[in-house]
Amino acid sequence: QVQLVESGGGLVQAGGSLRLSCAASGSIFSINTMGWYRQAPGKQRELVAVISSGGFTNYANSVKGRFTISRDNAKNTGYLQMNSLKPEDTAVYYCNADIRTTPIANYREVWGQGTLVTVSS
Repeated sequence: QVQLVESGGGLVQAGGSLRLSCAASGSIFSINTMGWYRQAPGKQRELVAVISSGGFTNYANSVKGRFTISRDNAKNTGYLQMNSLKPEDTAVYYCNADIRTTPIANYREVWGQGTLVTVSS
């Protein structure tokens, strides 16, 4: 059983910072793309940032220059450093990863349970 567990969410004032972590566990052979998504109350889930296995990154325009996605392949862990947080960043943040459990298995998309980030004004 492969699972993703997020941590690092919480309450922060506008202008502050938080660092989210996403740890993958279970029978893992390799992880392809890792990403962070968020869903604010009453809104659809949206992409925040993604990072490839080779380290290529892509960000939503709303977070460019403020958020940084990274990963530690040896630890099967992804990170999202969030700086200069704004009230509109308030949402549940979900980790997502494409994981292969054996050398011949297909990559399967796995989601974490989410972690709440609340930014007060």
